Amino acid sequence: MREKIKELFAEIEDFKADTKENVEHFRINLLSKKGKISVLFDEFKTLGPEMKKEVGQRLNELKNKAQEKLDSLKEKFGNNDTSIAADTDHTMPGELTAIGSRHPVSIVRNQIIEIFSRLGFTVSDGPEMEDDWHNFSALNFPENHPARDMQDTFFIDDENKISLRTHTSSVQVRVMENSKPPIRTISPGRVYRNEAISARAHCFFHQVEGLYIDKNVSFADLKQALLYFSKEMFGPETEIRLRPSYFPFTEPSAEMDISCPFCSGKGCNICKGSGWVEILGCGMVDPSVLENSKIDSSKYSGYAFGMGIERVTMLKYQVNDLRLFSENDLRFLEQFKSAI
Repeated sequence: MREKIKELFAEIEDFKADTKENVEHFRINLLSKKGKISVLFDEFKTLGPEMKKEVGQRLNELKNKAQEKLDSLKEKFGNNDTSIAADTDHTMPGELTAIGSRHPVSIVRNQIIEIFSRLGFTVSDGPEMEDDWHNFSALNFPENHPARDMQDTFFIDDENKISLRTHTSSVQVRVMENSKPPIRTISPGRVYRNEAISARAHCFFHQVEGLYIDKNVSFADLKQALLYFSKEMFGPETEIRLRPSYFPFTEPSAEMDISCPFCSGKGCNICKGSGWVEILGCGMVDPSVLENSKIDSSKYSGYAFGMGIERVTMLKYQVNDLRLFSENDLRFLEQFKSAI
């Protein structure tokens, strides 16, 4: 054993390499799992106790010596091998690296959050599978309301009334239950409706719903917030109008239109010649909704609004087919690189 170690010390000392291949041969011959040094370590296990201390120390010195030699050879050939560099034309233009882009729905979602954050709104999140209370009952949906029908809702557990949420208003209920006014929050997220897929509808889409509750909140506060949002999202020339409507959880309720961004309100095929396009629903929070969440409706009032992110995205980027947002066609998605 001692003689073998002595011979390998001499072999390491005398070894000279001319190429990287010689260096790799040196590594395999001495330091690989089946190399000479590994074989000596296997033999070391069979030695008697009286020899192990001396031979073990020499074996470790041998292995360190071989590793130092290998490192120095690698450094030598790594720094001085110019065979590749000699064949490279450094005046050639570099290869372009393909850069990904955010999804257009994500771009608009972030813009909506950023705009409302300037007005003091925080972001709230909640589960996509909801119980009947948070998805319907707390929001003033009667037992026989059409939205509870199987044609509109994906039910997960009919017995326990668990379903995929149909709107992110369920998040607002959870916020009201666990917070005290003043409350100023928006709830972006994915929602689900049992609808036929077409250019204008899908079985899943994304919403942003907003909620503001405090003392003396009025419809004028709602109008100013939505006017600010519209001008920031679609341009300073954008105008809005509010039309009376109905939602179970707001009273009074309204639909909001913006002046058509395609024709600037002059009338086109997108707005069907009216100069206006619908963008969201809104209204003052119904007092019964406040009471359901243990908020005193005689002391506090509030407004709420909700919009489809895909709807805003289609208007902002003039996309005419909702299905494009979920088909993952790179030819479509790559158009939004400049929008990041």
